[in-house]
Amino acid sequence: MHGLYLLWWVQEKHMSPAVVAATLAAGDLAILVLEIPTGWVADRFGHRFSLILGSAVQTAGMLACWLGNGVPGLVGATVLVGIGDCFRSGADQALLYRTCIALSRESEFQRIEARTQAVRLAALVALVLTGGVIVSTLGYAAGWIAESTLAFVGLLIACAMVEPPAAPDADEANAALEPTAALGVNTRALLALMAPAACLGVAASVASFVAQTTGHGAPGEMTVLVAVITVAEAAGSAAAMRVTTAGVSAQQILAALGVAVCLVAAGQPAAFIPAVIALSFLEGAALPLRAAAIQRTIPDGIRARAASLASAFDKGLTTIGLLLAGVWQGHRRRP
Repeated sequence: MHGLYLLWWVQEKHMSPAVVAATLAAGDLAILVLEIPTGWVADRFGHRFSLILGSAVQTAGMLACWLGNGVPGLVGATVLVGIGDCFRSGADQALLYRTCIALSRESEFQRIEARTQAVRLAALVALVLTGGVIVSTLGYAAGWIAESTLAFVGLLIACAMVEPPAAPDADEANAALEPTAALGVNTRALLALMAPAACLGVAASVASFVAQTTGHGAPGEMTVLVAVITVAEAAGSAAAMRVTTAGVSAQQILAALGVAVCLVAAGQPAAFIPAVIALSFLEGAALPLRAAAIQRTIPDGIRARAASLASAFDKGLTTIGLLLAGVWQGHRRRP
């Protein structure tokens, strides 16, 4: 349902784009508030534990998205999905990085992270297209059943994972640090690492939202559009596998390219859809670079919190962007 949930709310639930944007913002707000505490849970009680908990809540959120009624029901469902994302955010990267260290393959983390992101997005394309076929032939109920089933499969996969050993100083770091301690770890340098990818993310999210809520697209057309956007992001992640450094300069170059794409789209409306695709490509390239840079900069005991802080920063900017985009779309749709 990744490519159809906006249509589900706008067309099937008869909600305005402004209400849909506010609903999405509620989930983003939940993530923004809970990212650091859930990152602390992952660092303190285990990254595998956090992934299992997040996958369980995610499954409940998918069911709620389907069965929820009215704005309160959908807001609650979106918040559940956001909480599930919180427990998984940061824990996945920290678990992978610890695993690379345990296997003496730390230098390969960036490549593995980029490849994993590219494969995940490629699989998402197949699922988006399959979801379009399921909804077109069997209806939205069948699509939500399939989505909930896949979320449950993710829970089973999380349960099958193995927690890698912690670094020697991890227990001491966890004992000494409070849940918000990541805010005090070289904040300026961490902000410099987070900002370029975050700005690209909000630009890509807002552009994609506007493209999907124009009110003119059929489910099949929107599915294809979301699939193309996802392929572009996967291609960006695949390109990141070839980058040898993950410093601030590489991400700043990508952000500058994003600004150029936005300026072209603003001056040439016909270039809007290509700009959406280009921004997704740049975002896909920036995220693995940022993940590698953060994991290599932050001490072992707070790696999940640092990655969660980056995700919270992303969500904060995206929340503001989606709210503004929803209001703008609402004004455009008025007669």
